[in-house]
Amino acid sequence: MLSPSTVVPARALLLDMDGTLVNSDAVVERCWRRWAAAHGLDGDAVMKVVHGRQGYATMAVLLPDRPMAENHADNARMLAEETADVDGVVPVEGAPAFMAALQGRPHALVTSADDALARARMGAARLPLPAVMVTAESVSASKPDPEGFLKGAAELGFGPEDCVVFEDSEVGIAAAKAAGMRVVGVGPRAAAHEPTVHVDTLAEVRVEVAADGALLLHVG
Repeated sequence: MLSPSTVVPARALLLDMDGTLVNSDAVVERCWRRWAAAHGLDGDAVMKVVHGRQGYATMAVLLPDRPMAENHADNARMLAEETADVDGVVPVEGAPAFMAALQGRPHALVTSADDALARARMGAARLPLPAVMVTAESVSASKPDPEGFLKGAAELGFGPEDCVVFEDSEVGIAAAKAAGMRVVGVGPRAAAHEPTVHVDTLAEVRVEVAADGALLLHVG
């Protein structure tokens, strides 16, 4: 891991949403603990694996013998429930200024949420939506598969080596690494999973634009 107070160059940024830009933990806790109780599972154990994955993938981990079709159906209900519940959804510290600094610069949202949920949560947090969004409908595999990040990079027109990912979860960091990208880990969950560099909040990141258009991320 790089030391704090370093400069990370990039041509494009790929941004996770939940836990990275938006604090949606209150909603996630409410919805998944209800789901856990309905299936006779321990809520604390469930909360350890939900972050970063699409819902059906989380369900497959927790209920490995259940048919995947049931997981997808359950996931659709869960997404609708989460989309309707934005109580307590707020921006991560530093996210508004960080997103403002990226306006007009190459960046994409790469999230395990579907399009409706992404728009609901970004709207509730009053954060601008990037022009490029890779949501659950856009990919065939959930993080930790690198498909989402590779697709985001391709849509922005850059190779993996030119991209820096911002992530908070174990599976998200694993997906970024599998895509061959550097990772800024955001928040307490990220610290244990060896991102390229770690920050407690986005307030610790300052974006500078070099003369050649490259983004220089001052971290720490």
